[in-house]
Amino acid sequence: MHSTALPADMTPTTPTGLPLRAQAPASQALQRPAAATRLATVTLGLALLFLAWEASGGDLWLAQQAGGAHGFALREHWLLTQVLHSGGRWLAWMLALGLSLGVWWPLGPLQHLAMAQRLQLAGGVLLCVAMVSLLKAISPAACPWSLVQFGGVAQPVSHWLVWVQPVGGRGGCFPAGHASAGFAFVGGWFVFRPVNAALARRWLGVAVVAGGVLGVSQQWRGAHFMSHTLWSGWLCWCLAWAIDTAVRRFGATGGTSGDTPGSAPGGAA
Repeated sequence: MHSTALPADMTPTTPTGLPLRAQAPASQALQRPAAATRLATVTLGLALLFLAWEASGGDLWLAQQAGGAHGFALREHWLLTQVLHSGGRWLAWMLALGLSLGVWWPLGPLQHLAMAQRLQLAGGVLLCVAMVSLLKAISPAACPWSLVQFGGVAQPVSHWLVWVQPVGGRGGCFPAGHASAGFAFVGGWFVFRPVNAALARRWLGVAVVAGGVLGVSQQWRGAHFMSHTLWSGWLCWCLAWAIDTAVRRFGATGGTSGDTPGSAPGGAA
């Protein structure tokens, strides 16, 4: 039994009138603006919630649950200093190193990504950490354990007043640097989403939880206010989104190159 090729004018079409082979790209193109709108809505909504938290005095209230005029009782607790601080930082750098090496020698889920995507993932982590470090360098805000309310000598200054030069120098405490050791990995959601949506969601969840745990551990030591942790995560998310947008636009012009990713289960979100 021989198959007969359809004439050019009889190419199978969908109810929309588009050829079957053109339907998927067209559908994806229609979904992109809607997805970007959802992301923008969620991102803006989180920013408003964080601003409301600050305006409500939540930072000071929560800090007072962990410390007082004599400082913070858990500042030198071994679990917070040795495990969650030193250990968490070491683990984050090891993961970042693994992702960097995986650009050229991919293992596990990295094998399903093109080299450009692996570079985006590893580079995004490093750029997030660098961004937080640069912002801390210009921040006037002191850490809670340095404030007069908690036994220190520094006066409170809003972290938004970057042009203010506090007496005694800049506090350099905003945003939370240690929390960024977890939040810096949120860009994996953008990278894995096209090839494995389930893995992308798990990756994002682990990164957010890790950043939150590291941030809270520092909060209880008196090293940061909660808003420092919240904004650290928000900033890492925004930078990861910006990097992904730039990579996609550059790739759409044919400017990216690299090996072809393999297929992976889970589908695109």
